[in-house]
Amino acid sequence: MKRLLLFFSFFAGIVFSLTAQTEHRPATIFDELESPGTGTGTVRIYQDPAIRRLVGRYMSGDDIERNNNLTYLKMQGFRAQVFSGNNQRKSKEEAIRKERMIKELYPDMPTYVTYTAPFWKLRVGDFRSREEAYSLIRELKEAFPSFAKEMYIVKDEIKIPL
Repeated sequence: MKRLLLFFSFFAGIVFSLTAQTEHRPATIFDELESPGTGTGTVRIYQDPAIRRLVGRYMSGDDIERNNNLTYLKMQGFRAQVFSGNNQRKSKEEAIRKERMIKELYPDMPTYVTYTAPFWKLRVGDFRSREEAYSLIRELKEAFPSFAKEMYIVKDEIKIPL
């Protein structure tokens, strides 16, 4: 009889622990802050819904890029667009020429020459904020006043070294 009682209590303990694990869902920091507590005030968080979707999100293989020994996190950010041209014969060469000029002054700054039909583009930098990109544009306009009219900030997918 003791063995039977011990077996049922052991079995009930396992079932209870399994149901307790399935009922408890991990909460984000926002859910935790907004949950009501006894004897406490109410917290309301006003934010862009995109932030709530990102918090607690695991990075997928699409968000990470590996080149040689370096690992990058890909995310939305800003770049300075320095050149855009649609002349098939001259635009590629001009983008590469301007890239070389910028690389001479800023050797560690990443540059990207891309072709999106029908335009060749030269974009510079990987910035998380518009203000950082604007700071670079001011420097580039002083260094290269002849390209100043073409420079502006664009949203783009950037790579942040990890």
